[in-house]
Amino acid sequence: MRGRVVAPAFQFSLITLLNLRQSEHIWKEPKHLSSTKRHDNNAIDGPLRRHEIPVEDHPLSLDKESLWRQYFQHTEIAEQIDRDLQRTHPDMPFFSAETSFSRKNREAMKNILLLFAKLNPAICYVQGMNEVLAPIYYVFSADNDNQNAANAEADSFSCFVRILGDSVDHFCQQLDNSSSGILATLSRLSDLLKVNDEQLWHHLEFTTKVKPQFYAFRWITLLLTQEFKFESILRIWDTLLSNTFGVQDMLLRFCCAMLLCMKSRLLSGDFVANIKLLQHYPDDVNLEYLLQVAQDISPDTSSYIMSL
Repeated sequence: MRGRVVAPAFQFSLITLLNLRQSEHIWKEPKHLSSTKRHDNNAIDGPLRRHEIPVEDHPLSLDKESLWRQYFQHTEIAEQIDRDLQRTHPDMPFFSAETSFSRKNREAMKNILLLFAKLNPAICYVQGMNEVLAPIYYVFSADNDNQNAANAEADSFSCFVRILGDSVDHFCQQLDNSSSGILATLSRLSDLLKVNDEQLWHHLEFTTKVKPQFYAFRWITLLLTQEFKFESILRIWDTLLSNTFGVQDMLLRFCCAMLLCMKSRLLSGDFVANIKLLQHYPDDVNLEYLLQVAQDISPDTSSYIMSL
């Protein structure tokens, strides 16, 4: 759906979901209090009757329906998003500069992440989602068509939801051990490596005990956005989104290719050396060769394809 269609609905939803109703409580003077007991400064002698405040309107209420509780939660999420956006690609003025243009971009991204959190209370906002959103918003904002660029916020939200649709369970800790959780996906990566290079798989899993949890958790949850330069991320995502295998399946192929292309260094390394290598993947790798290796990888027949 194009931005010009969803933009009004998106704006209305944002205003509606983030708007907090304020309750008005007016204290009325009890009839039995005589006006003769008032001082000149309008103070009242004697005790005041306790004003009963509904549970949902009490500032300290922990009830899920409490408007105050919702307000404090919203404020906490908004502050976390602000902090994360300030750290998003600090080397790129598009995101990090203190200009009106950069602030507008961060505000638009904040709106997207806040709305996603409101619409998905079970997941809410998780640190790192800002990194997944960044390439999406950048591409839509840089559209040569001014009308499309003007709808970047709405279009980015739609695509952000769609891309996370296949992997949103990776952000939910309660689902870590489920078939769709991050541990199951890491296990699929291990199986894929075993199918394509059992020697390297055995060396990592048993000789050096470098488990996928130590390096691939970030690769998979953040869709490789922290492992490569921004221009390389756009090239990788172009393949992830356009291939016939599906985003998650192609992502695992690419992660496996990253291991295969470092085979000689990994086989000669110990636990510390290999962890350091995989957590700080070399940025001088031939990206086109890496993509070709990923395309040629034999699939793990025990896995299922999660298509976009």
